[in-house]
Amino acid sequence: MKKKEQQMNQVIETMLSHRSIRKYSQQPVSNEDLDIIIRSAQAAPSWVNGQHVTIISIKDPDRRKKMSELAGNQKHIIEAPIFLVFCADFHRIKVACEMEGIEFKAAENPDLLLVGTIDVGIALGNAITAAESLGLGTVPIGGIRRSPLEYIELLNLPEYVIPVTGLCIGYPSEIPDLVPRLPKAAVFHEETYKKNIHEEIKTFNQIHIEATKGRQSGGSTWTQRMANFYKDPFYVNDGYKNVGKMLKQQGFAKSKK
Repeated sequence: MKKKEQQMNQVIETMLSHRSIRKYSQQPVSNEDLDIIIRSAQAAPSWVNGQHVTIISIKDPDRRKKMSELAGNQKHIIEAPIFLVFCADFHRIKVACEMEGIEFKAAENPDLLLVGTIDVGIALGNAITAAESLGLGTVPIGGIRRSPLEYIELLNLPEYVIPVTGLCIGYPSEIPDLVPRLPKAAVFHEETYKKNIHEEIKTFNQIHIEATKGRQSGGSTWTQRMANFYKDPFYVNDGYKNVGKMLKQQGFAKSKK
Protein backbone atom coordinates (compact mmCIF):
# COMPACT_ATOMS: atom_id res chain seq x y z
CA MET A 1 0.00 0.00 0.00
CA LYS A 2 2.85 2.34 0.85
CA LYS A 3 4.41 1.86 -2.61
CA LYS A 4 1.06 2.50 -4.31
CA GLU A 5 0.54 5.69 -2.29
CA GLN A 6 4.05 6.84 -3.20
CA GLN A 7 3.36 6.29 -6.92
CA MET A 8 0.06 8.18 -6.64
CA ASN A 9 1.79 11.06 -4.87
CA GLN A 10 4.37 11.26 -7.66
CA VAL A 11 1.65 11.53 -10.32
CA ILE A 12 -0.21 14.20 -8.35
CA GLU A 13 2.99 16.12 -7.68
CA THR A 14 3.78 16.08 -11.41
CA MET A 15 0.39 17.58 -12.23
CA LEU A 16 0.52 20.20 -9.49
CA SER A 17 4.02 21.25 -10.56
CA HIS A 18 3.06 21.90 -14.19
CA ARG A 19 4.77 24.82 -15.90
CA SER A 20 4.62 25.94 -19.53
CA ILE A 21 8.17 25.64 -20.91
CA ARG A 22 9.09 28.04 -23.69
CA LYS A 23 12.89 27.63 -23.72
CA TYR A 24 14.47 24.28 -24.62
CA SER A 25 17.92 22.76 -24.69
CA GLN A 26 19.33 20.95 -27.73
CA GLN A 27 19.11 17.56 -25.99
CA PRO A 28 17.04 15.21 -28.16
CA VAL A 29 14.00 13.30 -26.92
CA SER A 30 14.44 9.54 -27.25
CA ASN A 31 12.10 7.45 -29.37
CA GLU A 32 11.36 5.39 -26.26
CA ASP A 33 10.13 8.44 -24.35
CA LEU A 34 8.08 9.63 -27.31
CA ASP A 35 6.49 6.19 -27.53
CA ILE A 36 5.50 6.36 -23.84
CA ILE A 37 3.97 9.81 -24.36
CA ILE A 38 1.94 8.68 -27.38
CA ARG A 39 0.76 5.49 -25.66
CA SER A 40 -0.25 7.55 -22.62
CA ALA A 41 -2.28 9.86 -24.86
CA GLN A 42 -3.90 6.84 -26.51
CA ALA A 43 -4.85 5.45 -23.10
CA ALA A 44 -7.10 8.46 -22.43
CA PRO A 45 -10.87 7.82 -22.33
CA SER A 46 -12.89 8.76 -25.40
CA TRP A 47 -16.53 9.05 -26.38
CA VAL A 48 -17.97 5.56 -27.12
CA ASN A 49 -14.34 4.38 -27.44
CA GLY A 50 -14.27 6.15 -30.81
CA GLN A 51 -10.68 7.27 -30.17
CA HIS A 52 -11.22 10.45 -32.16
CA VAL A 53 -7.66 11.74 -31.89
CA THR A 54 -4.69 11.63 -34.27
CA ILE A 55 -1.26 12.91 -33.22
CA ILE A 56 1.30 13.93 -35.83
CA SER A 57 4.94 14.28 -34.78
CA ILE A 58 7.06 16.97 -36.43
CA LYS A 59 10.84 16.67 -35.98
CA ASP A 60 12.11 18.17 -39.24
CA PRO A 61 13.61 21.62 -38.41
CA ASP A 62 12.40 23.24 -41.64
CA ARG A 63 8.84 22.07 -41.10
CA ARG A 64 8.92 23.23 -37.47
CA LYS A 65 10.18 26.63 -38.63
CA LYS A 66 7.30 26.94 -41.07
CA MET A 67 4.80 25.85 -38.43
CA SER A 68 6.26 28.36 -36.01
CA GLU A 69 5.65 31.17 -38.50
CA LEU A 70 2.08 30.01 -39.14
CA ALA A 71 1.37 29.88 -35.39
CA GLY A 72 2.36 33.51 -34.84
CA ASN A 73 6.17 33.19 -34.83
CA GLN A 74 6.31 31.22 -31.59
CA LYS A 75 10.01 30.38 -31.48
CA HIS A 76 9.63 27.55 -28.95
CA ILE A 77 8.20 25.44 -31.80
CA ILE A 78 11.62 25.76 -33.42
CA GLU A 79 13.60 25.21 -30.22
CA ALA A 80 11.71 22.13 -29.02
CA PRO A 81 13.03 18.98 -30.73
CA ILE A 82 9.51 17.56 -31.08
CA PHE A 83 6.30 19.32 -32.03
CA LEU A 84 3.12 17.28 -31.83
CA VAL A 85 -0.09 18.32 -33.59
CA PHE A 86 -3.26 16.95 -32.00
CA CYS A 87 -6.16 16.54 -34.42
CA ALA A 88 -9.82 15.72 -33.89
CA ASP A 89 -10.21 12.82 -36.31
CA PHE A 90 -13.45 11.45 -37.74
CA HIS A 91 -11.87 10.18 -40.96
CA ARG A 92 -11.43 6.80 -39.27
CA ILE A 93 -15.13 6.81 -38.32
CA LYS A 94 -16.01 7.51 -41.94
CA VAL A 95 -13.82 4.56 -42.99
CA ALA A 96 -15.56 2.36 -40.38
CA CYS A 97 -18.94 3.38 -41.80
CA GLU A 98 -17.79 2.58 -45.35
CA MET A 99 -16.57 -0.85 -44.21
CA GLU A 100 -20.02 -1.51 -42.74
CA GLY A 101 -21.92 -0.12 -45.74
CA ILE A 102 -23.33 2.81 -43.74
CA GLU A 103 -23.39 6.45 -44.87
CA PHE A 104 -21.45 8.76 -42.55
CA LYS A 105 -23.81 11.62 -41.63
CA ALA A 106 -22.70 12.44 -38.10
CA ALA A 107 -20.68 15.50 -39.19
CA GLU A 108 -24.01 17.31 -39.68
CA ASN A 109 -24.41 17.32 -35.88
CA PRO A 110 -22.44 20.17 -34.20
CA ASP A 111 -22.04 17.95 -31.13
CA LEU A 112 -19.37 16.08 -33.09
CA LEU A 113 -17.05 19.08 -32.70
CA LEU A 114 -17.49 18.92 -28.93
CA VAL A 115 -16.76 15.20 -28.99
CA GLY A 116 -13.58 15.68 -31.00
CA THR A 117 -12.20 18.63 -29.05
CA ILE A 118 -12.99 17.02 -25.68
CA ASP A 119 -11.20 13.83 -26.72
CA VAL A 120 -8.22 15.91 -27.89
CA GLY A 121 -8.16 17.79 -24.59
CA ILE A 122 -8.13 14.62 -22.51
CA ALA A 123 -5.42 13.02 -24.67
CA LEU A 124 -3.37 16.23 -24.51
CA GLY A 125 -3.56 16.22 -20.71
CA ASN A 126 -2.33 12.63 -20.60
CA ALA A 127 0.55 13.46 -22.95
CA ILE A 128 1.61 16.45 -20.84
CA THR A 129 1.58 14.47 -17.60
CA ALA A 130 3.51 11.61 -19.21
CA ALA A 131 6.13 13.94 -20.70
CA GLU A 132 6.64 15.85 -17.47
CA SER A 133 6.92 12.62 -15.46
CA LEU A 134 9.86 11.75 -17.75
CA GLY A 135 11.60 15.03 -16.93
CA LEU A 136 10.55 16.79 -20.13
CA GLY A 137 8.94 20.19 -20.53
CA THR A 138 5.87 21.04 -22.59
CA VAL A 139 3.75 23.93 -23.78
CA PRO A 140 0.48 23.62 -25.73
CA ILE A 141 0.17 25.78 -28.86
CA GLY A 142 -3.36 26.92 -29.65
CA GLY A 143 -1.88 29.33 -32.18
CA ILE A 144 -1.95 26.66 -34.88
CA ARG A 145 -5.59 27.65 -35.37
CA ARG A 146 -4.39 31.02 -36.65
CA SER A 147 -3.51 29.26 -39.92
CA PRO A 148 -5.66 26.12 -39.93
CA LEU A 149 -5.92 25.84 -43.71
CA GLU A 150 -2.14 25.94 -44.10
CA TYR A 151 -1.70 23.34 -41.36
CA ILE A 152 -4.20 21.09 -43.11
CA GLU A 153 -2.17 21.34 -46.31
CA LEU A 154 1.19 20.82 -44.60
CA LEU A 155 -0.07 17.77 -42.72
CA ASN A 156 -2.10 16.40 -45.64
CA LEU A 157 -5.21 16.08 -43.48
CA PRO A 158 -8.22 14.41 -45.12
CA GLU A 159 -11.83 15.49 -44.78
CA TYR A 160 -13.28 15.17 -41.25
CA VAL A 161 -9.90 15.83 -39.59
CA ILE A 162 -9.10 19.21 -38.01
CA PRO A 163 -5.95 20.46 -36.24
CA VAL A 164 -6.90 21.54 -32.71
CA THR A 165 -3.68 22.22 -30.82
CA GLY A 166 0.05 21.69 -30.90
CA LEU A 167 2.41 20.57 -28.14
CA CYS A 168 6.11 21.41 -27.83
CA ILE A 169 8.14 18.72 -26.06
CA GLY A 170 11.78 18.87 -25.01
CA TYR A 171 14.23 19.31 -22.15
CA PRO A 172 13.86 22.73 -20.49
CA SER A 173 16.76 25.16 -20.63
CA GLU A 174 15.11 27.20 -17.87
CA ILE A 175 12.35 26.51 -15.36
CA PRO A 176 9.93 29.41 -14.86
CA ASP A 177 8.05 30.01 -11.62
CA LEU A 178 4.66 28.45 -11.16
CA VAL A 179 1.80 30.58 -12.48
CA PRO A 180 -0.88 30.99 -9.79
CA ARG A 181 -4.32 29.54 -10.34
CA LEU A 182 -7.70 30.99 -9.44
CA PRO A 183 -8.91 30.10 -5.97
CA LYS A 184 -10.77 26.81 -5.77
CA ALA A 185 -13.96 28.65 -4.77
CA ALA A 186 -14.02 30.38 -8.16
CA VAL A 187 -13.88 27.18 -10.21
CA PHE A 188 -15.40 24.46 -8.01
CA HIS A 189 -19.11 24.81 -7.33
CA GLU A 190 -21.37 22.42 -5.44
CA GLU A 191 -24.80 21.43 -6.75
CA THR A 192 -25.36 24.62 -8.79
CA TYR A 193 -23.29 27.33 -10.47
CA LYS A 194 -22.21 30.16 -8.18
CA LYS A 195 -22.45 33.36 -10.21
CA ASN A 196 -21.14 35.81 -7.61
CA ILE A 197 -17.40 35.17 -7.70
CA HIS A 198 -16.31 38.82 -7.71
CA GLU A 199 -14.60 38.73 -4.32
CA GLU A 200 -12.61 35.62 -5.20
CA ILE A 201 -11.45 37.23 -8.45
CA LYS A 202 -10.56 40.52 -6.69
CA THR A 203 -8.35 38.58 -4.30
CA PHE A 204 -6.77 36.68 -7.16
CA ASN A 205 -6.03 39.93 -9.02
CA GLN A 206 -3.59 40.93 -6.27
CA ILE A 207 -1.98 37.50 -6.27
CA HIS A 208 -1.60 37.70 -10.04
CA ILE A 209 0.11 41.09 -9.90
CA GLU A 210 2.71 39.90 -7.41
CA ALA A 211 3.32 36.56 -9.12
CA THR A 212 3.82 38.00 -12.60
CA LYS A 213 6.06 40.96 -11.81
CA GLY A 214 9.05 41.00 -14.12
CA ARG A 215 7.41 38.83 -16.76
CA GLN A 216 6.86 40.07 -20.28
CA SER A 217 3.09 40.17 -19.85
CA GLY A 218 3.18 40.62 -16.08
CA GLY A 219 2.33 43.43 -13.68
CA SER A 220 -1.35 43.56 -14.56
CA THR A 221 -4.35 42.06 -12.84
CA TRP A 222 -5.84 38.82 -14.15
CA THR A 223 -9.06 40.60 -15.11
CA GLN A 224 -7.15 43.26 -17.08
CA ARG A 225 -5.21 40.62 -18.96
CA MET A 226 -8.29 38.54 -19.81
CA ALA A 227 -10.45 41.52 -20.78
CA ASN A 228 -7.75 42.95 -23.03
CA PHE A 229 -7.13 39.60 -24.68
CA TYR A 230 -10.76 38.90 -25.47
CA LYS A 231 -11.50 42.42 -26.71
CA ASP A 232 -8.48 42.27 -29.05
CA PRO A 233 -9.71 42.56 -32.66
CA PHE A 234 -6.86 40.27 -33.69
CA TYR A 235 -8.42 37.42 -31.73
CA VAL A 236 -12.05 38.33 -32.32
CA ASN A 237 -11.99 39.32 -35.98
CA ASP A 238 -8.65 38.53 -37.56
CA GLY A 239 -6.26 36.13 -35.88
CA TYR A 240 -8.50 33.06 -35.94
CA LYS A 241 -10.76 34.14 -38.77
CA ASN A 242 -10.33 30.97 -40.86
CA VAL A 243 -11.55 28.51 -38.23
CA GLY A 244 -15.08 28.61 -39.66
CA LYS A 245 -13.74 28.17 -43.19
CA MET A 246 -11.65 25.22 -42.00
CA LEU A 247 -14.66 23.52 -40.44
CA LYS A 248 -16.65 23.92 -43.64
CA GLN A 249 -13.78 22.69 -45.81
CA GLN A 250 -13.25 19.63 -43.61
CA GLY A 251 -16.91 18.65 -43.69
CA PHE A 252 -18.20 19.86 -40.32
CA ALA A 253 -20.45 22.73 -41.39
CA LYS A 254 -22.55 21.22 -44.14
CA SER A 255 -26.10 22.46 -44.39
CA LYS A 256 -28.88 19.95 -43.81
CA LYS A 257 -31.00 21.69 -46.46
